Amino acid sequence: MSLTKTDKAIILTIWNKIATQADSVGTEALERLFASFPQTKTYFPHFDLHPGSAQLKAHGAKVVSAIGDAVKHIDNVGSALSKLSELHAYILRVDPVNFKFLNHCMLVTLAVHFPNDLTAETHAAWDKFLALVTAVLTEKYR
Repeated sequence: MSLTKTDKAIILTIWNKIATQADSVGTEALERLFASFPQTKTYFPHFDLHPGSAQLKAHGAKVVSAIGDAVKHIDNVGSALSKLSELHAYILRVDPVNFKFLNHCMLVTLAVHFPNDLTAETHAAWDKFLALVTAVLTEKYR
């Protein structure tokens, strides 16, 4: 899966807005993930998973930071997320389907936070980008 120049431009443009709200976007995406797909909570037995908890906020910030790293290295996402892929595959042993669930929750959260910016074209570009991030993160599972 490859991103077009137009996709990349769209992703970079909206990323500048996302970055200003990174903590709240990340936290809300995780809250949606845990509410919509409760089985994902099993990977966080030591976390306080109540909405707005300090641990959710901290992990949400990490998630959006990783997406930011992928955006910054949009032409080489694999290199940017290689260590994160290894961590989730070999150490944390996260079921790869959970990345797809998180992508969905991230897209919904972006639509809520940026309703005027998330046009059909922007939605499609971000969907492709997050699918690329998922492909990279699940690469070590193959």
